[in-house]
Amino acid sequence: MITQEKLKIVIGAGEYNNNSTWLQTQETELNLLKKGDWEDKFTKNSLEAILAEHVWEHLTYEEGVKAAGICFEFLKNGGYVRCAVPDGFFPDEDYQLGVQVGGPGPEDHPAASHKIVHNYKTVTSMFEEAGFNVALLEYCDEAGKFHYNDWDEKQGFIYRSKRFDHRNKNEELGFVSLIVDAVKPL
Repeated sequence: MITQEKLKIVIGAGEYNNNSTWLQTQETELNLLKKGDWEDKFTKNSLEAILAEHVWEHLTYEEGVKAAGICFEFLKNGGYVRCAVPDGFFPDEDYQLGVQVGGPGPEDHPAASHKIVHNYKTVTSMFEEAGFNVALLEYCDEAGKFHYNDWDEKQGFIYRSKRFDHRNKNEELGFVSLIVDAVKPL
């Protein structure tokens, strides 16, 4: 059992370590859908924050609600999930091809296991079904207009974002994520 006063974890950290003071986890050790994995490592209501950058799109909507529910149980009141996923409303054909369900190419392509491409409505309703209050940080609306609400990267750094992704230059968006904070009510 892992205990710490302010425990923050990264789900599916991959090769990135952009949140170096956070506990980095991989699917093989902490599966979003296996409550037993969580129970083996954490006590309920013990986590301050959970970060998942481009993880939830690998779950169906229903699996996403289940995973959000498990996260809800292990977060403290006022704790949050910072979640970033590909944005289904970003108006770029190449981007949409690259993030589509099933991916654009071979099985080893990162998007090959995508099961959903979220938009702000689906990701919001998914977390709300699990009991969270959702704050939209970065997202595109139905018309493809990009919306940005300032957020503190110290509360969970997301590389694939307006400010930090190297593909976004000279006020031109080359790659965006739909980013939300799903907060467990006090």
